Amino acid sequence: MKNNIFKIRNLVIVFLVLAFAVALNAQGLKIGYVNSAKILQELPEAQEAQKKLDAMGKGWQGELEKMSKDLQEKYDGYQKKQGMLTDQAKAAAQQELGELEQKAYKYRTEKFGNDGELGQQTEKLLSPIKDKVLKMIQQIAKEEKLSFVFDRNEQIMVLLYGDTNFDYTYKVLDRLKRSK
Repeated sequence: MKNNIFKIRNLVIVFLVLAFAVALNAQGLKIGYVNSAKILQELPEAQEAQKKLDAMGKGWQGELEKMSKDLQEKYDGYQKKQGMLTDQAKAAAQQELGELEQKAYKYRTEKFGNDGELGQQTEKLLSPIKDKVLKMIQQIAKEEKLSFVFDRNEQIMVLLYGDTNFDYTYKVLDRLKRSK
């Protein structure tokens, strides 16, 4: 009995999906997709922006590693001397270690946090490029008379399957590169 109900339910679902597909086809809807990550990865101006961001991040990461190494060295020194220190000296050393740790945490947050400098610089450098890509996608969609354009990349899987005949990624890339 349960098996029959599942079979009937599955048949109804298949029928509805087929009916929806036929209705879309009858209306002449045309759908395409792009891989926005691939476009940004291959677009020269986006590559240049990414190089700048990587250089910034590398410099800040180096400074953070230096701070961390300094903290670790001071902590190791404190551990070795701890037994010989007075309570007042211990408290002062612990306070200094706490301040160094807070300084490193503050630096990390300022540079790499959610609202940190790296995020702000990423937005500043990539926003105009993303806007340009979106405009080109819209232009191609109008030219190709596409009703919908989806994004399919490694991070976003809005489109679970797409026939490569409807992939407009390289058309967008080509136009963006030629428009310079």
